[in-house]
Amino acid sequence: HPVDLRVPFPSLQGVKKFLDFHNFSYSIMIEDVQKAEMLRSSRHRSLDTATFNYEAYHTIDEIYNFMDMLVAENPNLVSKLEIGRSTENRPLYVGGKCTGGTNRPAIWIDTGIHSREWVTQASGVWFAKKVLTQPSRTMDILLEIVTNPDGFAYTHSTNRMWRKTRSKHAGAICVGVDPNRNWDAGFGDAGASSSSCSETYHGPYPNSEPEVKSIVDFVKSHGNIKAFVSIHSYSQLLLYPYGYTETPVSAKAVAALSSLYGTKFTYGSIITTIYRASGSTVDWTYNQGIKYSFTFELRDTGRYGFLLPATQIVPTAQETWLALKVIMEHARDNMY
Repeated sequence: HPVDLRVPFPSLQGVKKFLDFHNFSYSIMIEDVQKAEMLRSSRHRSLDTATFNYEAYHTIDEIYNFMDMLVAENPNLVSKLEIGRSTENRPLYVGGKCTGGTNRPAIWIDTGIHSREWVTQASGVWFAKKVLTQPSRTMDILLEIVTNPDGFAYTHSTNRMWRKTRSKHAGAICVGVDPNRNWDAGFGDAGASSSSCSETYHGPYPNSEPEVKSIVDFVKSHGNIKAFVSIHSYSQLLLYPYGYTETPVSAKAVAALSSLYGTKFTYGSIITTIYRASGSTVDWTYNQGIKYSFTFELRDTGRYGFLLPATQIVPTAQETWLALKVIMEHARDNMY
């Protein structure tokens, strides 16, 4: 599989010589990462969701303020639930669009479990405005926009490319756990690392991360989540768990997504399409009996990678929304 390298400028020539000497083929995707980060759209504090800038990357405080505004504007339709606290004691919020009654079938959508994947949290904000304010009489919609708040705050304050949580476990050399390897589904198998310094460190035990445990507890207590979608970037993929029986919904979702801007997505099982990843979110949800469990990898395919220009936020969200609609409608019409 290809590997992305972020190289400090003083080391650039040395790295090039090393790659050439060992006959590694490579291409430069972003000439100046610092410049790319500085080109993020300017932000302003909005007073309502109508004037909120959906074409910019926002901080965690700005996103939480957006959620408060959305609830205030739609008090009979939208709610904000705190399902737990992060390692650094940040609230873990889920936006809910409720159809009335109790124990309604629901779809869960989360974004930003890997903190550096900023287009996912930004898309989550757009989804919240689009999804949570649209009428639906049959299914509740649950949306966790900032699934890894400590990591997300750290990408804004210190290290833009931080992926993991910010926990520190006894005996661990390095900080953080990969929250997409921390689930109790094939925990610790191939595709995850036992080294705390690895980007794919699975943690000391399943559900060690409060960001993961809070979702586990919520899903179990809810008991009627019929579809679960975890949104990542990048690679332009729609993935389903190992052992999932293929249905037309994957192909239909990808076709709907591509219909808007022609963005090409590939779909298939995680293990055959991208790589083996034990302890992942959707493997756990599928094992819990949530039949329609999917992972998206949004734009792009590597030109900008995690540093996707802010101008692509809304197009990315718009096309992904079309695929999400297909999944939601399929779950609604094929209830189990």
